[in-house]
Amino acid sequence: MKIIKNESIDQIKARIREQTSKTIDPIVASRVENIIATVQEEGDAALKAYAQEFDGVTLNELKVSAEQIDLAVKNVDPAVIKALEKAAANIRSFHQLERQKSFEDSPRSGVIRGTKVTPLSAVGIYVPGGTAAYPSSVLMNALPAKIAGVENIIMVTPPQKNGLNGAVLAAAKIAGIDSIYQVGGAQAIAALAYGTESIPQVDKITGPGNAYVATAKRAVFGQVAIDMIAGPSEIGILADESARAKDIAADLLSQAEHDVNARAILITNSEKLAQTVSDEVAIQLSTLPREAIARAAIDNNGFIYLVDTVDEMIDLMNEVAPEHLEIQLENAYDYINKIKNAGSVFLGQYASEPLGDYLAGPNHILPTGGTARFSSALGVWDFQKRIQYLSYSQDALLDDADDVTVLAREEGLEAHARAIEVRQS
Repeated sequence: MKIIKNESIDQIKARIREQTSKTIDPIVASRVENIIATVQEEGDAALKAYAQEFDGVTLNELKVSAEQIDLAVKNVDPAVIKALEKAAANIRSFHQLERQKSFEDSPRSGVIRGTKVTPLSAVGIYVPGGTAAYPSSVLMNALPAKIAGVENIIMVTPPQKNGLNGAVLAAAKIAGIDSIYQVGGAQAIAALAYGTESIPQVDKITGPGNAYVATAKRAVFGQVAIDMIAGPSEIGILADESARAKDIAADLLSQAEHDVNARAILITNSEKLAQTVSDEVAIQLSTLPREAIARAAIDNNGFIYLVDTVDEMIDLMNEVAPEHLEIQLENAYDYINKIKNAGSVFLGQYASEPLGDYLAGPNHILPTGGTARFSSALGVWDFQKRIQYLSYSQDALLDDADDVTVLAREEGLEAHARAIEVRQS
Protein backbone atom coordinates (compact mmCIF):
# COMPACT_ATOMS: atom_id res chain seq x y z
CA MET A 1 0.00 0.00 0.00
CA LYS A 2 1.09 3.57 -0.62
CA ILE A 3 2.32 5.25 2.57
CA ILE A 4 1.80 9.02 2.56
CA LYS A 5 3.94 10.88 5.09
CA ASN A 6 5.56 14.27 5.56
CA GLU A 7 2.51 16.05 4.16
CA SER A 8 0.47 18.69 5.96
CA ILE A 9 -3.06 17.97 7.09
CA ASP A 10 -4.35 20.37 4.43
CA GLN A 11 -2.40 18.55 1.71
CA ILE A 12 -3.79 15.20 2.82
CA LYS A 13 -7.33 16.60 2.95
CA ALA A 14 -6.90 17.82 -0.62
CA ARG A 15 -5.86 14.31 -1.65
CA ILE A 16 -8.92 12.85 0.06
CA ARG A 17 -11.29 15.29 -1.64
CA GLU A 18 -9.79 14.47 -5.02
CA GLN A 19 -10.27 10.76 -4.41
CA THR A 20 -13.95 11.21 -3.50
CA SER A 21 -14.88 13.63 -6.27
CA LYS A 22 -17.78 12.30 -8.34
CA THR A 23 -18.42 12.38 -12.05
CA ILE A 24 -21.21 10.87 -14.09
CA ASP A 25 -20.05 8.84 -17.09
CA PRO A 26 -21.88 10.44 -20.03
CA ILE A 27 -21.83 7.19 -22.03
CA VAL A 28 -23.43 5.25 -19.16
CA ALA A 29 -25.95 8.06 -18.61
CA SER A 30 -26.96 8.03 -22.29
CA ARG A 31 -27.40 4.25 -22.33
CA VAL A 32 -29.40 4.34 -19.13
CA GLU A 33 -31.68 7.04 -20.53
CA ASN A 34 -32.38 4.86 -23.57
CA ILE A 35 -33.04 1.78 -21.43
CA ILE A 36 -35.48 3.64 -19.19
CA ALA A 37 -37.35 5.05 -22.19
CA THR A 38 -37.57 1.61 -23.79
CA VAL A 39 -38.93 -0.01 -20.62
CA GLN A 40 -41.51 2.77 -20.28
CA GLU A 41 -42.63 2.17 -23.86
CA GLU A 42 -42.39 -1.62 -24.18
CA GLY A 43 -42.79 -2.91 -20.62
CA ASP A 44 -42.24 -6.64 -20.05
CA ALA A 45 -41.13 -7.18 -23.65
CA ALA A 46 -38.20 -4.83 -23.10
CA LEU A 47 -37.24 -6.56 -19.85
CA LYS A 48 -37.17 -9.96 -21.56
CA ALA A 49 -35.17 -8.60 -24.47
CA TYR A 50 -32.61 -7.03 -22.14
CA ALA A 51 -32.34 -10.30 -20.18
CA GLN A 52 -31.37 -11.99 -23.43
CA GLU A 53 -29.00 -9.21 -24.49
CA PHE A 54 -27.24 -8.46 -21.21
CA ASP A 55 -27.56 -11.69 -19.22
CA GLY A 56 -27.76 -14.30 -21.97
CA VAL A 57 -30.95 -15.70 -20.44
CA THR A 58 -34.25 -16.40 -22.22
CA LEU A 59 -37.19 -15.74 -19.92
CA ASN A 60 -40.77 -16.84 -20.38
CA GLU A 61 -41.85 -15.45 -17.03
CA LEU A 62 -40.28 -12.60 -15.12
CA LYS A 63 -41.78 -13.53 -11.76
CA VAL A 64 -40.13 -16.27 -9.75
CA SER A 65 -42.72 -18.83 -8.65
CA ALA A 66 -43.08 -20.19 -5.12
CA GLU A 67 -42.14 -23.63 -6.49
CA GLN A 68 -38.89 -22.26 -7.96
CA ILE A 69 -38.04 -20.62 -4.66
CA ASP A 70 -38.74 -23.76 -2.61
CA LEU A 71 -36.72 -25.95 -4.97
CA ALA A 72 -33.71 -23.64 -4.85
CA VAL A 73 -33.87 -23.27 -1.08
CA LYS A 74 -33.86 -27.07 -0.63
CA ASN A 75 -30.38 -27.19 -2.15
CA VAL A 76 -28.89 -24.58 0.17
CA ASP A 77 -26.45 -25.80 2.81
CA PRO A 78 -28.33 -26.01 6.15
CA ALA A 79 -25.45 -24.15 7.78
CA VAL A 80 -26.12 -21.21 5.46
CA ILE A 81 -29.84 -21.27 6.33
CA LYS A 82 -29.00 -21.32 10.03
CA ALA A 83 -26.61 -18.38 9.65
CA LEU A 84 -29.18 -16.38 7.66
CA GLU A 85 -31.84 -17.01 10.30
CA LYS A 86 -29.48 -15.88 13.06
CA ALA A 87 -28.55 -12.78 11.07
CA ALA A 88 -32.24 -12.03 10.46
CA ALA A 89 -32.99 -12.26 14.18
CA ASN A 90 -30.17 -9.82 14.98
CA ILE A 91 -31.20 -7.40 12.23
CA ARG A 92 -34.81 -7.45 13.45
CA SER A 93 -33.86 -6.86 17.08
CA PHE A 94 -31.62 -3.92 16.14
CA HIS A 95 -33.98 -2.21 13.70
CA GLN A 96 -37.05 -2.58 15.90
CA LEU A 97 -35.43 0.09 18.08
CA GLU A 98 -35.69 2.54 15.17
CA ARG A 99 -39.49 2.60 15.03
CA GLN A 100 -40.77 6.16 14.93
CA LYS A 101 -43.89 7.27 16.76
CA SER A 102 -46.63 9.63 15.73
CA PHE A 103 -47.08 12.61 18.02
CA GLU A 104 -49.67 15.25 18.83
CA ASP A 105 -49.71 18.32 21.02
CA SER A 106 -52.00 21.24 21.91
CA PRO A 107 -49.93 24.36 22.62
CA ARG A 108 -53.04 26.33 23.62
CA SER A 109 -56.81 26.00 23.69
CA GLY A 110 -58.33 25.41 20.26
CA VAL A 111 -55.09 24.34 18.50
CA ILE A 112 -54.10 20.77 17.77
CA ARG A 113 -50.87 19.93 15.93
CA GLY A 114 -49.48 16.54 15.05
CA THR A 115 -47.53 14.24 12.82
CA LYS A 116 -48.77 10.84 11.73
CA VAL A 117 -46.07 8.29 10.89
CA THR A 118 -47.17 5.87 8.18
CA PRO A 119 -45.35 3.23 6.10
CA LEU A 120 -44.75 3.43 2.38
CA SER A 121 -47.12 1.18 0.44
CA ALA A 122 -44.67 -0.52 -1.92
CA VAL A 123 -40.90 -0.78 -1.98
CA GLY A 124 -38.55 -2.26 -4.57
CA ILE A 125 -35.31 -3.90 -3.47
CA TYR A 126 -32.46 -4.31 -5.92
CA VAL A 127 -30.18 -7.28 -5.23
CA PRO A 128 -27.03 -7.49 -7.39
CA GLY A 129 -26.14 -10.64 -9.33
CA GLY A 130 -22.84 -10.08 -11.11
CA THR A 131 -19.58 -11.38 -9.68
CA ALA A 132 -21.02 -12.43 -6.33
CA ALA A 133 -24.35 -13.22 -4.66
CA TYR A 134 -25.42 -11.19 -1.64
CA PRO A 135 -28.12 -12.85 0.47
CA SER A 136 -27.08 -10.57 3.32
CA SER A 137 -28.21 -7.54 1.28
CA VAL A 138 -31.66 -9.09 0.96
CA LEU A 139 -32.03 -9.19 4.73
CA MET A 140 -30.57 -5.72 5.24
CA ASN A 141 -33.01 -4.13 2.78
CA ALA A 142 -36.17 -6.11 3.45
CA LEU A 143 -36.28 -6.46 7.23
CA PRO A 144 -36.32 -2.72 8.08
CA ALA A 145 -39.09 -2.32 5.48
CA LYS A 146 -41.07 -5.12 7.13
CA ILE A 147 -40.62 -3.54 10.55
CA ALA A 148 -41.78 -0.20 9.13
CA GLY A 149 -45.00 -1.89 7.97
CA VAL A 150 -44.53 -1.78 4.19
CA GLU A 151 -47.34 -3.84 2.64
CA ASN A 152 -45.67 -4.88 -0.61
CA ILE A 153 -41.94 -5.60 -0.85
CA ILE A 154 -40.73 -6.49 -4.35
CA MET A 155 -37.28 -7.87 -5.05
CA VAL A 156 -35.52 -7.67 -8.40
CA THR A 157 -32.29 -9.46 -9.20
CA PRO A 158 -30.52 -10.25 -12.51
CA PRO A 159 -31.41 -13.57 -14.13
CA GLN A 160 -28.70 -16.23 -14.11
CA LYS A 161 -28.03 -18.89 -16.73
CA ASN A 162 -28.03 -21.61 -14.08
CA GLY A 163 -30.94 -20.21 -12.11
CA LEU A 164 -31.06 -17.71 -9.28
CA ASN A 165 -28.80 -18.18 -6.29
CA GLY A 166 -30.47 -20.42 -3.70
CA ALA A 167 -29.09 -18.50 -0.72
CA VAL A 168 -30.48 -15.23 -2.11
CA LEU A 169 -33.91 -16.84 -2.50
CA ALA A 170 -33.65 -18.34 0.98
CA ALA A 171 -32.91 -14.91 2.42
CA ALA A 172 -35.92 -13.50 0.57
CA LYS A 173 -38.13 -16.20 2.06
CA ILE A 174 -36.76 -15.61 5.58
CA ALA A 175 -37.31 -11.87 5.21
CA GLY A 176 -40.88 -12.30 4.00
CA ILE A 177 -40.46 -10.63 0.61
CA ASP A 178 -43.76 -10.62 -1.27
CA SER A 179 -42.59 -11.17 -4.86
CA ILE A 180 -39.36 -11.71 -6.79
CA TYR A 181 -38.62 -10.84 -10.41
CA GLN A 182 -35.71 -11.90 -12.60
CA VAL A 183 -34.60 -8.56 -13.93
CA GLY A 184 -31.43 -6.59 -13.32
CA GLY A 185 -29.55 -3.47 -14.33
CA ALA A 186 -31.02 -0.12 -15.29
CA GLN A 187 -34.03 -1.90 -16.77
CA ALA A 188 -34.98 -3.23 -13.32
CA ILE A 189 -34.86 0.26 -11.85
CA ALA A 190 -37.02 1.57 -14.69
CA ALA A 191 -39.55 -1.22 -14.17
CA LEU A 192 -39.85 -0.45 -10.46
CA ALA A 193 -40.10 3.29 -11.05
CA TYR A 194 -42.74 3.22 -13.80
CA GLY A 195 -44.28 -0.25 -13.60
CA THR A 196 -44.82 -2.82 -16.37
CA GLU A 197 -47.47 -5.43 -17.07
CA SER A 198 -45.89 -7.76 -14.50
CA ILE A 199 -44.01 -5.50 -12.13
CA PRO A 200 -45.96 -2.94 -10.07
CA GLN A 201 -44.76 0.60 -9.60
CA VAL A 202 -43.19 1.23 -6.19
CA ASP A 203 -42.79 4.25 -3.94
CA LYS A 204 -39.11 3.75 -3.18
CA ILE A 205 -36.14 1.78 -4.53
CA THR A 206 -33.32 0.61 -2.27
CA GLY A 207 -30.25 -1.56 -2.65
CA PRO A 208 -26.79 -1.29 -4.21
CA GLY A 209 -25.75 -2.01 -7.78
CA ASN A 210 -23.24 -1.25 -10.50
CA ALA A 211 -22.75 2.06 -12.34
CA TYR A 212 -25.81 1.43 -14.54
CA VAL A 213 -28.02 0.76 -11.52
CA ALA A 214 -26.69 3.81 -9.67
CA THR A 215 -27.15 6.04 -12.71
CA ALA A 216 -30.68 4.72 -13.25
CA LYS A 217 -31.58 5.39 -9.62
CA ARG A 218 -30.34 8.94 -10.03
CA ALA A 219 -32.41 9.31 -13.22
CA VAL A 220 -35.71 8.10 -11.73
CA PHE A 221 -35.37 10.00 -8.45
CA GLY A 222 -38.40 12.27 -8.21
CA GLN A 223 -40.61 9.72 -9.91
CA VAL A 224 -39.84 7.51 -6.92
CA ALA A 225 -37.73 7.89 -3.82
CA ILE A 226 -34.34 6.16 -3.54
CA ASP A 227 -32.16 5.27 -0.60
CA MET A 228 -28.84 6.61 -1.93
CA ILE A 229 -26.47 6.51 -4.89
CA ALA A 230 -24.17 3.72 -3.77
CA GLY A 231 -20.56 3.81 -4.87
CA PRO A 232 -17.72 1.30 -4.46
CA SER A 233 -17.16 -0.23 -1.02
CA GLU A 234 -14.75 1.49 1.34
CA ILE A 235 -13.15 1.10 4.73
CA GLY A 236 -11.24 3.52 6.90
CA ILE A 237 -9.21 2.39 9.91
CA LEU A 238 -7.81 4.48 12.75
CA ALA A 239 -5.01 2.59 14.50
CA ASP A 240 -2.10 3.23 16.80
CA GLU A 241 0.88 1.12 17.84
CA SER A 242 -1.36 -1.04 20.06
CA ALA A 243 -3.12 -2.52 17.01
CA ARG A 244 -2.19 -5.76 15.25
CA ALA A 245 -1.01 -5.36 11.66
CA LYS A 246 -2.46 -8.74 10.62
CA ASP A 247 -5.92 -7.72 11.78
CA ILE A 248 -5.76 -4.37 10.00
CA ALA A 249 -4.50 -5.88 6.74
CA ALA A 250 -7.25 -8.49 6.77
CA ASP A 251 -9.92 -5.87 7.35
CA LEU A 252 -8.60 -3.58 4.62
CA LEU A 253 -8.72 -6.51 2.19
CA SER A 254 -12.24 -7.44 3.30
CA GLN A 255 -13.46 -4.38 1.40
CA ALA A 256 -10.83 -4.35 -1.34
CA GLU A 257 -12.06 -7.72 -2.61
CA HIS A 258 -15.50 -6.26 -3.39
CA ASP A 259 -14.55 -4.10 -6.35
CA VAL A 260 -11.51 -2.86 -8.26
CA ASN A 261 -12.63 0.66 -7.32
CA ALA A 262 -13.03 -0.07 -3.60
CA ARG A 263 -11.17 2.19 -1.18
CA ALA A 264 -9.05 1.00 1.75
CA ILE A 265 -7.52 3.65 4.02
CA LEU A 266 -5.47 3.42 7.18
CA ILE A 267 -4.64 6.52 9.20
CA THR A 268 -2.07 6.05 11.94
CA ASN A 269 0.50 7.87 14.05
CA SER A 270 2.85 4.88 14.08
CA GLU A 271 5.40 4.62 11.27
CA LYS A 272 6.23 1.07 12.34
CA LEU A 273 2.58 0.02 12.09
CA ALA A 274 2.22 1.72 8.70
CA GLN A 275 5.08 -0.25 7.19
CA THR A 276 4.09 -3.53 8.83
CA VAL A 277 0.51 -3.22 7.57
CA SER A 278 1.73 -2.45 4.06
CA ASP A 279 3.91 -5.56 4.12
CA GLU A 280 1.13 -7.69 5.60
CA VAL A 281 -1.36 -6.60 2.93
CA ALA A 282 1.07 -7.80 0.26
CA ILE A 283 1.42 -11.17 1.99
CA GLN A 284 -2.32 -11.72 2.48
CA LEU A 285 -3.19 -10.57 -1.03
CA SER A 286 -1.32 -13.47 -2.59
CA THR A 287 -3.62 -16.04 -0.96
CA LEU A 288 -7.00 -14.46 -1.77
CA PRO A 289 -9.30 -16.16 -4.29
CA ARG A 290 -10.31 -12.68 -5.51
CA GLU A 291 -6.69 -11.50 -5.59
CA ALA A 292 -6.95 -9.71 -8.94
CA ILE A 293 -9.88 -7.57 -7.79
CA ALA A 294 -8.39 -6.83 -4.36
CA ARG A 295 -4.95 -6.06 -5.79
CA ALA A 296 -6.39 -3.57 -8.27
CA ALA A 297 -8.31 -1.86 -5.46
CA ILE A 298 -5.23 -1.65 -3.25
CA ASP A 299 -3.05 -0.39 -6.10
CA ASN A 300 -5.61 2.23 -7.14
CA ASN A 301 -7.20 3.29 -3.87
CA GLY A 302 -5.20 1.83 -1.00
CA PHE A 303 -3.54 4.51 1.15
CA ILE A 304 -1.83 4.69 4.53
CA TYR A 305 -1.66 8.22 5.93
CA LEU A 306 0.96 8.83 8.60
CA VAL A 307 0.35 11.81 10.92
CA ASP A 308 1.54 12.91 14.34
CA THR A 309 -1.41 12.77 16.72
CA VAL A 310 -4.67 10.95 17.36
CA ASP A 311 -6.57 14.24 17.00
CA GLU A 312 -5.11 14.68 13.51
CA MET A 313 -6.04 11.09 12.68
CA ILE A 314 -9.66 11.67 13.67
CA ASP A 315 -9.81 15.02 11.85
CA LEU A 316 -8.65 13.36 8.63
CA MET A 317 -11.02 10.41 9.00
CA ASN A 318 -13.94 12.78 9.42
CA GLU A 319 -12.86 14.25 6.08
CA VAL A 320 -12.84 10.77 4.52
CA ALA A 321 -16.33 10.08 5.95
CA PRO A 322 -15.93 6.37 5.23
CA GLU A 323 -18.67 3.83 4.66
CA HIS A 324 -17.10 1.58 7.31
CA LEU A 325 -14.87 2.98 10.05
CA GLU A 326 -12.83 0.81 12.39
CA ILE A 327 -11.27 2.35 15.49
CA GLN A 328 -8.36 0.18 16.58
CA LEU A 329 -6.95 2.50 19.20
CA GLU A 330 -6.41 1.85 22.88
CA ASN A 331 -9.74 2.39 24.65
CA ALA A 332 -11.49 2.59 21.29
CA TYR A 333 -14.95 3.25 22.76
CA ASP A 334 -13.71 6.56 24.21
CA TYR A 335 -13.45 8.03 20.71
CA ILE A 336 -16.97 7.39 19.40
CA ASN A 337 -18.19 10.91 20.24
CA LYS A 338 -15.36 12.45 18.22
CA ILE A 339 -16.56 10.74 15.03
CA LYS A 340 -18.74 13.11 13.00
CA ASN A 341 -18.83 11.39 9.62
CA ALA A 342 -19.07 7.63 9.06
CA GLY A 343 -21.63 5.14 7.84
CA SER A 344 -21.01 2.52 10.52
CA VAL A 345 -18.36 2.42 13.25
CA PHE A 346 -16.59 -0.68 14.57
CA LEU A 347 -14.92 -0.27 17.95
CA GLY A 348 -11.89 -2.27 19.05
CA GLN A 349 -9.81 -5.18 17.83
CA TYR A 350 -12.60 -7.74 17.78
CA ALA A 351 -15.30 -5.65 16.06
CA SER A 352 -14.17 -6.63 12.59
CA GLU A 353 -16.09 -5.05 9.70
CA PRO A 354 -17.55 -8.34 8.34
CA LEU A 355 -19.57 -8.66 11.56
CA GLY A 356 -21.53 -5.66 10.34
CA ASP A 357 -21.76 -7.00 6.81
CA TYR A 358 -23.45 -10.22 7.85
CA LEU A 359 -24.62 -10.85 11.36
CA ALA A 360 -24.49 -8.29 14.16
CA GLY A 361 -27.65 -6.36 13.32
CA PRO A 362 -26.72 -2.80 12.26
CA ASN A 363 -27.43 -2.25 8.57
CA HIS A 364 -24.78 -2.68 5.90
CA ILE A 365 -26.50 -0.47 3.31
CA LEU A 366 -24.34 2.57 4.01
CA PRO A 367 -23.40 5.94 2.51
CA THR A 368 -20.25 5.85 0.37
CA GLY A 369 -17.95 8.31 -1.37
CA GLY A 370 -17.93 10.80 1.48
CA THR A 371 -21.73 11.10 1.62
CA ALA A 372 -21.69 10.06 5.27
CA ARG A 373 -21.19 13.81 5.81
CA PHE A 374 -24.93 14.21 5.26
CA SER A 375 -26.57 10.78 5.08
CA SER A 376 -27.00 7.67 7.19
CA ALA A 377 -27.30 3.90 7.14
CA LEU A 378 -30.52 2.40 5.80
CA GLY A 379 -33.10 2.03 8.54
CA VAL A 380 -36.77 1.72 9.38
CA TRP A 381 -37.17 5.48 8.92
CA ASP A 382 -36.32 5.06 5.22
CA PHE A 383 -39.57 3.15 4.72
CA GLN A 384 -41.86 5.52 6.56
CA LYS A 385 -43.23 8.95 5.79
CA ARG A 386 -44.67 11.62 8.04
CA ILE A 387 -47.99 13.39 7.49
CA GLN A 388 -48.49 16.61 9.44
CA TYR A 389 -51.93 17.76 10.56
CA LEU A 390 -53.38 20.88 12.14
CA SER A 391 -56.72 21.83 13.70
CA TYR A 392 -57.83 25.34 14.79
CA SER A 393 -60.96 26.49 16.55
CA GLN A 394 -62.60 29.78 15.51
CA ASP A 395 -61.24 31.60 18.56
CA ALA A 396 -57.71 30.30 17.92
CA LEU A 397 -57.91 31.48 14.30
CA LEU A 398 -59.00 34.94 15.42
CA ASP A 399 -56.02 35.13 17.79
CA ASP A 400 -53.54 34.47 14.95
CA ALA A 401 -55.36 36.06 12.01
CA ASP A 402 -53.68 39.48 12.04
CA ASP A 403 -50.17 38.01 12.17
CA VAL A 404 -50.91 35.64 9.28
CA THR A 405 -52.35 38.38 7.08
CA VAL A 406 -49.45 40.71 7.81
CA LEU A 407 -46.93 38.06 6.75
CA ALA A 408 -48.97 37.06 3.69
CA ARG A 409 -49.12 40.65 2.42
CA GLU A 410 -45.42 41.13 3.18
CA GLU A 411 -44.82 38.30 0.71
CA GLY A 412 -47.23 39.77 -1.80
CA LEU A 413 -49.74 36.91 -1.51
CA GLU A 414 -53.10 38.66 -1.15
CA ALA A 415 -55.20 35.53 -1.64
CA HIS A 416 -53.46 33.97 1.35
CA ALA A 417 -54.47 36.93 3.49
CA ARG A 418 -58.05 36.91 2.24
CA ALA A 419 -58.39 33.17 2.98
CA ILE A 420 -57.86 34.09 6.63
CA GLU A 421 -59.99 37.24 6.61
CA VAL A 422 -63.01 35.53 5.08
CA ARG A 423 -63.21 33.40 8.24
CA GLN A 424 -63.19 36.43 10.55
CA SER A 425 -66.63 37.56 9.49
